[in-house]
Amino acid sequence: MKPFKYLSILVLPLVVCISFISKGWLTFLPAIVFFGLVPFFELFIKPNKENFSKEAEKIAKENKNYTYILYATLPIQLFFLGFFFYAIQETGLTNLELSGRIFGMGIMCSIIGINVGHELGHRNNRIDQFIGEILLLTSLNTHFLPYHNGGHHLHVATPKDAATARRNEIVFLFWIRSHITGYLQAWGIEKKRLEMNTKSWFHYQNRMLIYTLCNFLLLSGIYFFFGLSVTAYFIAAAVIGILLLETVNYIEHYGLLRKQDKNGRYEKVKRHHSWNSDHRIGQMLLFNLSRHSDHHYNGSKHYQTLKTVPDSPQMPTGYPGMILLALFPPFWFLVMHKKMKSSLKTNNAYRKDSFRSDSIQTLCKNL
Repeated sequence: MKPFKYLSILVLPLVVCISFISKGWLTFLPAIVFFGLVPFFELFIKPNKENFSKEAEKIAKENKNYTYILYATLPIQLFFLGFFFYAIQETGLTNLELSGRIFGMGIMCSIIGINVGHELGHRNNRIDQFIGEILLLTSLNTHFLPYHNGGHHLHVATPKDAATARRNEIVFLFWIRSHITGYLQAWGIEKKRLEMNTKSWFHYQNRMLIYTLCNFLLLSGIYFFFGLSVTAYFIAAAVIGILLLETVNYIEHYGLLRKQDKNGRYEKVKRHHSWNSDHRIGQMLLFNLSRHSDHHYNGSKHYQTLKTVPDSPQMPTGYPGMILLALFPPFWFLVMHKKMKSSLKTNNAYRKDSFRSDSIQTLCKNL
């Protein structure tokens, strides 16, 4: 039964459906559930510190049901994309009701479009990758895969990484820096990959060229069949999804940097280079994304086998609550800087030999 706990993701299309067929405050039901009720309950529910045994992990890795659940999100996402195009045209909607439905679709773009696309994009199976690409296309964030796999995982917790937030960097400026820099780096990564195979960047195998064309065709199709207003509403929903993604990037790596030797080389990625969260509801809804420390330590691991590890810095609550906290920079800095400082002193949680990052010490020196 363990795979089927991840079917809790079906709560999302349920509340979005209610938003699309309702008026008034119910149009904001997805926001109320995911950024109201979930953070509230995660304050009281005990975090999940359990890991599979080696034997159980092997069984879970080979259990296809975990992957089939990811596959099932594709028709759901495509159905709700079409549903959105009609629901947003309903006559008599107030600006507030329009905003509620757009935000609901934005959450779909983030949690299913981008998050599931991210998980499948790490797979070696081309079918999995293709499904991930389609999901990311529904969120207009197709450049994510070249940058994320070829840039973020390589340079995470270094100044070279666009998706690693610097200490005292507010999330609103991070959105701009991370997304624009990540997009430009995705083009550079593809150009370098093709050059290694003696091919021009202007080649049909350039994924960024293909993704750009697909984005153009999708938007053109929406405009042709539904008009300018619906196209603009969809872009707004996709932007919300992207901003939620960038906020997740912000909370996952805030202030963490790898140690650099005298030759300028960075140490290998370790589990203390990402913030971790073991809060149960977020784990189920986000397919274990919150066990981010282990994900970066071994990027090829499937979501169901990700572990909680004692030497990773721990978020004080789950992802939805941390996203809300990040939107209020003074409170974010107050909480996270104390958390970073206490991390250095907690020898039980952070071994001296694994948490000697000069960056963390530098970050906390002036607190």
